[in-house]
Amino acid sequence: MDTYILKTKDLCRDFKRQHAVSDISLSITKNSVYGLLGPNGAGKSTTLKMITGMLHPTSGEIFFENHPWSRNDLTKIGALIESPPLYENLTAKENLKVRTLLLGLPDSRIQEVLEIVSLTDTGKKHAGQFSMGMKQRLGIAIALLNYPKLLILDEPTNGLDPIGIQDLRNLIRSFPEQGITVILSSHILSEVELIADHIGIIAGGSLGYEGKINPGEDLESLFMQVVKNSKKAGA
Repeated sequence: MDTYILKTKDLCRDFKRQHAVSDISLSITKNSVYGLLGPNGAGKSTTLKMITGMLHPTSGEIFFENHPWSRNDLTKIGALIESPPLYENLTAKENLKVRTLLLGLPDSRIQEVLEIVSLTDTGKKHAGQFSMGMKQRLGIAIALLNYPKLLILDEPTNGLDPIGIQDLRNLIRSFPEQGITVILSSHILSEVELIADHIGIIAGGSLGYEGKINPGEDLESLFMQVVKNSKKAGA
């Protein structure tokens, strides 16, 4: 029987008179990778921002580890939403040092997360000189500092070259073995197919599908069918 680390129930968010997302009910299995798929503008980022407390739901509920979500749960959630929050004039270690001071964590945690994301050899190089892939990995290192049980990554492979994508894919796949559940959003079906255990497909602000990824399943056809049905419903 699946154990869920996070569930949402009928989650909605309106911006003035516009419905950004409507009745989103997700079930995220513990120690898995969950791919949140959808076209650009479908509502993926809005949904993730509600889970991380960056936005308040207009209505609906969020449950974390079988209790109603509260801001205290953010101590167990790490997130990289949109671009990595870096000080570009600081080194990788200095960027992490700023956060350990804010979180009251020991300096030893800096080296631990740098090893996890393979950024131990950047020395005195400033983050502004990093490649896009290195910046993404440093952003993930920041999100890992507080020993999260849930890691949320919004379009983590955007702008990466094929080698950077492969490195990030291997990193993400390693997290469930470390007791970290991952939710990642993407519109790149092929990447999610290689990384995720379960998927949810959002189109037009609604969840059109949720389930396990089955070997040999035609994910593109499923995705296009969900998008097509959403357009019919909104017509």
